[in-house]
Amino acid sequence: MTDYEELQHEVRSMTQYRVLKEDMDFFVAAMRQDRVIVWHVLEDIEHLINYGGTVEGYSPLAVRIMGKRYLEETFEFRIQK
Repeated sequence: MTDYEELQHEVRSMTQYRVLKEDMDFFVAAMRQDRVIVWHVLEDIEHLINYGGTVEGYSPLAVRIMGKRYLEETFEFRIQK
């Protein structure tokens, strides 16, 4: 198993996480400097895109994490509880 696969398995095994959806969720995560994990979720499969960083900015369309923008309609944003 590669390092990436091990990391993906570790993150997937997190049983308690919260999905950020609303502007207030992203605001609170940014203020608390929470590590946000970016996932691309399809019907039956999930892909880890970014293992985490703080929210640097957000709008109704996109979220900026570690200098990259991710469209809210395409990705799922999670934090550990």
